[in-house]
Amino acid sequence: MTQEDGDLDGLVRKRIRALRVAQGWSLEELATRANISQSSLSRIENGRRRLALDQLVTLARALDTTLDQLVENAADDVVISPMIDGTHGLMRWPIRGVPDMSVVRQRLTEPPPDNPARMRAHPGREWLVVLSGTAILMLGHRRFRVETHQAAEFPTMMPHAIGTEGKPSEILGIFDRDARRGHQGGGHQADGVEGAGPRPRA
Repeated sequence: MTQEDGDLDGLVRKRIRALRVAQGWSLEELATRANISQSSLSRIENGRRRLALDQLVTLARALDTTLDQLVENAADDVVISPMIDGTHGLMRWPIRGVPDMSVVRQRLTEPPPDNPARMRAHPGREWLVVLSGTAILMLGHRRFRVETHQAAEFPTMMPHAIGTEGKPSEILGIFDRDARRGHQGGGHQADGVEGAGPRPRA
């Protein structure tokens, strides 16, 4: 066994114990859920029993996680640098392990339209966190003020637009796969295009 294999082996054992403790489960309770003996689980956590694939699959399921997440190696590239879009003046960070999901920092300078015909609707979900100022979220005919340090989550199938109230504001927009696709190629305020008004969806 190489040192790297040994490090991963120890990491997996620590994860199993940490996940069990986080759930508030005793050795006996997790052993029952995983259908293995309590003594076997104790030896797995303490490194006195070899890690077997079939047991790892069972333990991952009992701990409400996946085998991939249970055995993934520690990432060396913990710090993620943003991708800079100089044309639109925004920064985007990909979220590892979640395909097509990303975080976008946006500066809003214009109020949103109040006419749903000028808003966009598409599949997916979006989240936003206001870093500074006051953002205005329009959902159809409803208007929501989102203050600094507040967040909002909304379904994007409803016509929506995001703008600012008064002075410019900065937000973090978080897009799932479908919402990211819905915004690609758009040039509207919710995409982080400073000073641009939302376009109706084609």
